[in-house]
Amino acid sequence: MTSLLLPSGTALERYSPRGASRPLPGRRDAPRTRRAYAAAHVVADPLGTADPVLDPAVDWDATLSFRHHLWDLGLGVAEAMDTAQRGMGLPHGLVRELVERSCREAASRNTTGGSTTGGGAAIACGAGTDDLPDDRPATLDEIERSYLRQCRWIEDAGGRVVLMASRALCRTARSADDYLSVYGKVLGSLDRPAILHWLGDMFDPRLAGYWGTRDLDAAADTVVRLMSEHAGAVDGVKISLLDAEREVALRRRLPAGTTMFTGDDFNYPELIRGDDQGHSDALLGIFDAIAPLAAEALALLDDGDADGFDRVLAPTVPLSRAIFEAPTYHYKTGVVFLAYLRGLQPHFAMLGGHQGARSLNHLARLFRLADRAGLIEDTDLAADRMLAVLATAGIDGRSPG
Repeated sequence: MTSLLLPSGTALERYSPRGASRPLPGRRDAPRTRRAYAAAHVVADPLGTADPVLDPAVDWDATLSFRHHLWDLGLGVAEAMDTAQRGMGLPHGLVRELVERSCREAASRNTTGGSTTGGGAAIACGAGTDDLPDDRPATLDEIERSYLRQCRWIEDAGGRVVLMASRALCRTARSADDYLSVYGKVLGSLDRPAILHWLGDMFDPRLAGYWGTRDLDAAADTVVRLMSEHAGAVDGVKISLLDAEREVALRRRLPAGTTMFTGDDFNYPELIRGDDQGHSDALLGIFDAIAPLAAEALALLDDGDADGFDRVLAPTVPLSRAIFEAPTYHYKTGVVFLAYLRGLQPHFAMLGGHQGARSLNHLARLFRLADRAGLIEDTDLAADRMLAVLATAGIDGRSPG
């Protein structure tokens, strides 16, 4: 197939995918000069349940195969994060199983490159409080115990803990001191340093006012205080505010020996490249979607080729900005859609039915941008799968010419 008809507003326009200009890498060594995690999505099992919205099921083989795809490219896996539809489709009862299965797969790999645990592939896992009832406020003690439960089974499985932002804590806490108290007790219980996670309300509106204030400067002060008071227990902080200047300002205040992990899916190239005062490492949802290009760019940066790094990643930025456009929390739909287009999973079904969270115009735009970024190697496969998505809405995207 040389072309297809894609939605553009209320019309259909012919588009001829050009495909990747060169073969995408299938394997890479872990980067040497940056730490890089891809926050990985979960593949749904559309036949595994009678009700895919109320009782979603996971396709474990496809889900774990995708993690091996990321590890093959030298990237670490950030497991059970918001990209895995944590709090938006992934039942809390499956979170532990996801963590334990992925940690076993990580440990089985014969590599120490990028490992966080001394063997196997790099994996960091989100510890949250999503096992608490959502119909009433939780107490600070309940929130602390929930974090501790999840941290324990993550560390028992061999993963590094990412302390995810907690909706329950945001609802219950009355001041920065409440956050410092809960986080301090949790950090003090861990066997290995944890990564903190500051997720902006564009990713989850129920996290507005996190760290006890809507003043982001005051919130940053609390983060620095927490990291300073618990030196040795904090590996770094992932910040997802989509504000490059704010991230750089916080990065320059971090205590010695800690790391800034960018979660900025709008400005990641400049933040990872850095400046003469430092750089950000990466813990990004977009790396799920652009993993081969991210791995290639990081290898160029390792070799001192900053221009090459920019050249590879620059075409991915319009794609990422489209995937993460408002409402940002629906970005998971675009991430899964690209895995489907690229043949990395067999269908476009999502946990909780979230494949319907974005419009056909949005998906068509992602198809074009992914092609222009050089992510689509098999244009016939991608076109056939785009046609199948269009057909579910009664749209015939076959081009007559």
